[in-house]
Amino acid sequence: MPPLLQESLAVTEFLAVTTDLRCESAAWTQAPADWLVIPVLADGALPANLTALDAALGGLLTRLRESGDFSAKFATTLALRGVTGIAASRVLLLGLGNAAELTRGRLDRALTTAARAISDKAGVKVAVALPDLPVGSAISAESAISAFLIGCVGQDLFKAEKSRFPFAAVTLLASAAELTEVAAGLARGQILGEAVNLARDLVNRPPQEITPIGFAARAQTVAAETGLAIEIFDQPRLEQERMQSLLAVSRGSDQSPRMVILEHRGGPADAPMLALVGKGVTFDSGGLSLKPTDGMLTMKCDMAGAATVLGAMSAIARLKLPVNVVGYMGLVENMTGGSAFKLGDILTARNGVTIEVLNTDAEGRLVLADVLSYAVDRGVDRIIDLATLTGACVVALGEDVAGAFTNNQAWCDAVLAAAKSTGEDLWQLPMWDQYDDLIKGDIGDIKNTGGRWGGAITAAKFLQRFVNGKPWVHLDIAGPAFASGNKPHREAGGTGCFVRTLVDTAARQV
Repeated sequence: MPPLLQESLAVTEFLAVTTDLRCESAAWTQAPADWLVIPVLADGALPANLTALDAALGGLLTRLRESGDFSAKFATTLALRGVTGIAASRVLLLGLGNAAELTRGRLDRALTTAARAISDKAGVKVAVALPDLPVGSAISAESAISAFLIGCVGQDLFKAEKSRFPFAAVTLLASAAELTEVAAGLARGQILGEAVNLARDLVNRPPQEITPIGFAARAQTVAAETGLAIEIFDQPRLEQERMQSLLAVSRGSDQSPRMVILEHRGGPADAPMLALVGKGVTFDSGGLSLKPTDGMLTMKCDMAGAATVLGAMSAIARLKLPVNVVGYMGLVENMTGGSAFKLGDILTARNGVTIEVLNTDAEGRLVLADVLSYAVDRGVDRIIDLATLTGACVVALGEDVAGAFTNNQAWCDAVLAAAKSTGEDLWQLPMWDQYDDLIKGDIGDIKNTGGRWGGAITAAKFLQRFVNGKPWVHLDIAGPAFASGNKPHREAGGTGCFVRTLVDTAARQV
């Protein structure tokens, strides 16, 4: 195979966050840092470490509590600059709310809020105190490291004046008895944080760089770094594999399509194979069903499903999970050239299903149809696909929640449990038989859109025709994959959502 970068537009150097990460048993008062971050529960007495710190600060923390200037409400922060009596030069108090309400997801959100609050300068060294929390020391460490890796990275990749800077060092402070658990959590948190940032970086980069070939080149690099086996299908191979539904979407573009396959065989040869399938429309103009300008502005994010799969596969490999997982990423650009597919076209998918094209902007399902069919033919046992598939799902659930759809409730329950465990918001929608009627074709077997009503569900019903009864969950991540604006806990742009859910789901297959 020729080097992919020779076929692609010039690819700028990808962002690498190089932060010194470590854990120590130093007293909170003795940790040298530009910022000492202290998570504080709103209820209960001050723990011993915090009491010692309060004494070293001359009772400042007690006075702040008594005056109501720091209540430790969830995700609130209070910066104390120019403090004396301790080794750190500044203190950031971080509220965690009540202990009974503290989940992994809430802890992630609070810690990322803290990271974003103090990452506006270069070269900052941070010490994060790890108090005794209900989630346990390993989860606390994992959450802290991933939060401080994610929270210091912005979307301002091409700005001369950056608004966010990677930390020079992050040190976790824990008791000597907890250091083994904390070290394990740190290692896992680093891998997950870097995997989320990988997905974010791909989504945030411009579409002239992340073309199907450009994405495939990045996947080659990831495979080489992590030991994943990789196959890349070019257009002749896609034609050979009868992937006419996917190829139709790419017809109007000068950018050649690709399918990337990454494989991790960490389990026994006869163990089940989990397939992660990602939609990778690297830019979606809508095709001949052209989007308006406002609807097209963020369509570089239409490959977020594929980016999520790549991020998750990198983490699964680096964590050396004892499971078998294969990632499939269907990569196309949907444009309006003279060869573009048209309304009224009849496409024959890989599995022989004929598809009436009623809207060329309902293209993601056409890409996934062939990729899902190929995964089934390769003999996978369970499937999760991810796609920024429908605006209808955003209308139904909002920008922060993804929709889940399934043909197998037990498998869906496992994915929902993983999402809950990792603090990612996922809600199941129905897949009742009456929705099939909305996509029945008049000329072909099915239509590629079911009309205005129940659009997220009819899109999922379309995909169900290509999984051949395999246990399957479809995640419509159109809302949370790309944030329209900044929040205290989240940067605008690519979010890397559901990387952690995929990794946790894979880990549960042991």
